[in-house]
Amino acid sequence: MEILSAQYELVRSSREVLLDYCAELSADQFIAPVSAFNNSSVQYLLVHIANTYQSWLGNFAMNKNYPFPKTEEVNSLEEIVRQFDEANNTVEEFLNRFDPEEKISGIATFKRIPMTVTALHLFTHVITHEFHHKGQILSMTRHFGFVPVDTDALRLD
Repeated sequence: MEILSAQYELVRSSREVLLDYCAELSADQFIAPVSAFNNSSVQYLLVHIANTYQSWLGNFAMNKNYPFPKTEEVNSLEEIVRQFDEANNTVEEFLNRFDPEEKISGIATFKRIPMTVTALHLFTHVITHEFHHKGQILSMTRHFGFVPVDTDALRLD
């Protein structure tokens, strides 16, 4: 999984740019529901992203019992960074434990249905999920008058 570890480092680098950018938001902007995004907030999406890593890689794949803090329980960007630190540890453990084509079976948390996927499929799911919501966060901040930064894995700074 060496290549996947290298790929995840690109994801982390991109996330750092996003988190630094989010630090520019006011406290009110950080928690403000945006109607164009189903009344989600930047805070909600960041917590959701971190929880998704814990859910799929930790709880589903590795049979852990990670709790999922509610959005209002993670009150600052610093606390969200700590959530991502925990998610990073989970990703590292997952990548060290499974081969890419290894089959993983479990019960999908959100629908309570059994499923079997490869480790590569699961890893791909969580990182594309993060990028999907990262795009939403950047679009949300346009509603606040910000010009989003480049958070792609390949940045042309």
